[in-house]
Amino acid sequence: MAEILDIYKTRIKEILKQNGKKSMSYHTLYGKCRGRKKDPTVFKKALGELVAQGIVHEKNDKYSLAKKTDTFHAVISRINKTFGFAEKEDGTEVFIPGKFLMGSMPGDVVLIKPLPSDGESPEGEVISVLEQNFSEFTGIIKLEGKTILITPDSIAKEDIIVTQCDFDVKNGDKALAVICRRGTRHSEHRARITAVFGSSEKASVSAEAVLYINGISKTFDEKVIAEAKAAEQLGIPSDEASKRLDLRDEIIFTIDGADTKDIDDAISVKKLAEGWELGVHIADVSFYVKPHSELDRSAFRRGTSIYYANKVIPMLPKELSNGICSLNPQEDRLAFSCIMNLDDMGQLIKYKFSKTIIRSRVKGVYSEVNRILECMENNLAIPQELSEKYAGLTDTIPLMAQLAAILTDNKLKRGAPQIETTESKLILDENDICIDVMPRERGKSELIIEEFMLMANTSAARLAKEKNIPFVYRIHEKPASEKIEELLDTAARLNITVPSFKEIKPKHLSMILEKTKDTPLSPIINKLVLRSMAKAKYSEEPLGHFGLVLSDYSHFTSPIRRYPDLAIHRILTDLCYEKQTVEYMQKRYTAFAHEASAHSSETELTAMKVEWECEDCYIAEYMGAHIGEEFEGMIVSVQDFGFFAALPNTVQGLVRIESLKNGPYDFDGHFTITKSGKPVYTIGDKVKVTCVSTDVSSGQVDFEICDE
Repeated sequence: MAEILDIYKTRIKEILKQNGKKSMSYHTLYGKCRGRKKDPTVFKKALGELVAQGIVHEKNDKYSLAKKTDTFHAVISRINKTFGFAEKEDGTEVFIPGKFLMGSMPGDVVLIKPLPSDGESPEGEVISVLEQNFSEFTGIIKLEGKTILITPDSIAKEDIIVTQCDFDVKNGDKALAVICRRGTRHSEHRARITAVFGSSEKASVSAEAVLYINGISKTFDEKVIAEAKAAEQLGIPSDEASKRLDLRDEIIFTIDGADTKDIDDAISVKKLAEGWELGVHIADVSFYVKPHSELDRSAFRRGTSIYYANKVIPMLPKELSNGICSLNPQEDRLAFSCIMNLDDMGQLIKYKFSKTIIRSRVKGVYSEVNRILECMENNLAIPQELSEKYAGLTDTIPLMAQLAAILTDNKLKRGAPQIETTESKLILDENDICIDVMPRERGKSELIIEEFMLMANTSAARLAKEKNIPFVYRIHEKPASEKIEELLDTAARLNITVPSFKEIKPKHLSMILEKTKDTPLSPIINKLVLRSMAKAKYSEEPLGHFGLVLSDYSHFTSPIRRYPDLAIHRILTDLCYEKQTVEYMQKRYTAFAHEASAHSSETELTAMKVEWECEDCYIAEYMGAHIGEEFEGMIVSVQDFGFFAALPNTVQGLVRIESLKNGPYDFDGHFTITKSGKPVYTIGDKVKVTCVSTDVSSGQVDFEICDE
């Protein structure tokens, strides 16, 4: 068989070479393969392998010999309405115009022929789909008589005919479908409906679809639940409590959002004769989640908890996340504590990690602690309900603020860029409808917790590096040079003075941010600086954190909701508690640290994408109740198709270039919409807009400029 296959391959290449640049039909090519006993099955297999290898080019059932230097393999990474992108093996993205996608779908392995490029990205044409790796997608049902169509969400938005549907569907329903027959154009594909979520006009329904298509499960397997319940019933074994450092009499408490149920960090602060003692006490999740258990496998797969609107999809079942592992007030809990000594200037002198048993005094709430600090600063009486709730803590709270201020000042002295971004806070009613959107406020207590967690995270990474053990570090590499060049070019065009340097350092970005602080351009520059920086990720190598200007950094403080933190607890438990040797640690954890780092980086990106997409659906739902209303906004981004305007409540909407009156208008390629060569709409401009339409399913909000 193999010998005959090779003979056919050789003959096919010879025939096509003789035919030159002309293509040949399947039947003509088969007919020219000489031999007394031609085997159509072997011929078909040989031709298919040559196409898959990129040696033969196939288009519309015609075949020609392809030059290997002219074609390359890639994977379709994403597809939009009129174009798509493919990723080469080296990570380079190739732009593919919609008419040249050949019906390919995300995940397909394709053969691409380069095309002349007008933009920054190389362009190409799909000439063959080598491996079909995508079949399932979500979309919106459209009924045309007896014909059912589905308009896909995340691939080219051409309606696809549904040939099988066992559900009672309505116009506008969000549904799950699978491709059951492929064509050479997306509109030629045929689909089968496998699930119906409900009306796409409800954000909660569209969010369910986002979760499903990204592989996010809201439920846990029975075995996982069983282990979680067993852990909850185990509680705190007396033999385990007796082995631990007992801190139940110490002033330790938590500070979180009012609705937080998964409380994994508590703090303690003491002012010493010379310096400070800072305690960061983290829920000892690793005691309950053992290696290779069903709980552990589930947590590894999920990688992180996911938060959107008023919802959470936990990494661990509620029996752990809201129960025995949550540092609930007035309840004994097992903890892993990092106790640090700092000098008067906030510099770390020494630290130790100890397995402890703690008892949080109170469930502190950010807004309440902020109110207490505000009263103290202004010599006002603390409201009675707060003084009663925080009885015995009012001496500690100002100490916390004092130490946090010192640590913040140290961060500024290091040159860490203080990027200011505003998150959206969504308000939902009892029917899960978004009824308000507002900026999420951050006060002093949020910054206090942030600074204290940074210290514990730094200490954990420092210990691992000093001991030379396998570890999961949180790293943030230097920005790419082309990103910095783009930032500097934009700043120059906005008449912002930038520092001179040969190599970018964090302090240079801080200087750029400082130039526009408290000006209308501040939110724009903050966004541009953020976009110029690399994405933080996890690594088994201690590469440091550029944005925080720290050579040692990790994530130790949230093992309830992040697997990297749980992994670190497991490693440090063996080092600090079991007193294992470095050789043992390296043998046991080298592969684990690598796998945990790589997988956690992937799940983090997925979680961020899901959170953004779900929240966009809710924001579009909210704005749907305000169509026709006028708003004051600011232009925050300009593209060739229009510009985005942000409202004070954080909502962003698109003003399409074709909606602008008295055109034509052009994009200058940077950040301005021009008319007759003169700037009309520029990034940072204030504009008055009307909300004209929303699409809850895609999270799209459209604005138009108000008539003057």
